[in-house]
Amino acid sequence: MSDEQRGRQRLDISRHAVRLFAQQGVAATSGEQIARAAGVSERTLWRYFPTKESCVEPLLTKMLDAFRTVLHAWPPGAGLIEHLRAAYRPVLDSSSGEDVEAVLAVVRMTHDEPALRAAYLVLRERAEETFTEVLAARMGLPPEAFEVRVQAATMNAVLKVAADEFARVTAGRGITPEVLNDHREQLAHALGLVTRRLSGTDTD
Repeated sequence: MSDEQRGRQRLDISRHAVRLFAQQGVAATSGEQIARAAGVSERTLWRYFPTKESCVEPLLTKMLDAFRTVLHAWPPGAGLIEHLRAAYRPVLDSSSGEDVEAVLAVVRMTHDEPALRAAYLVLRERAEETFTEVLAARMGLPPEAFEVRVQAATMNAVLKVAADEFARVTAGRGITPEVLNDHREQLAHALGLVTRRLSGTDTD
């Protein structure tokens, strides 16, 4: 099996795990149930994931990678607000829409499920590494510079609050074009304020 096939299989397992967690709770969901739903053996499941809670990581990583791609495409001299308005599209089609819904379900569950919260925090740390990399390049400073790390941590906090709000607003309502637009505007505006002086071009 190729790396690409393994990646697809891990993502498929992740989708089934999140669905089961949302339906019956993490404690009531077993690795056996996840494996059966995904059509794989338990041995395969545990080869990919050390714990059942870690099954959420591929879905969270997919969303993080999509946002990382948008950040890396941030043009020199452009404000982050204008760039996110133009480039940030969390839902591209029905498939990605279902994955975003699943990620939002995980975000909601992290408030009551410590093990899921731990997996979520690991991904938040990875997000901060991405922010550090992008900001260091734009600021012409090393990644370990204090100013870079403060900016990256602030951006990460904004992203977490925006994700929490997105999850809250869509609970029981689903993702609508209006909600998507509001989410993009909130995120773009907040991150733009944090990074405004890096380009000097962002406005409200």
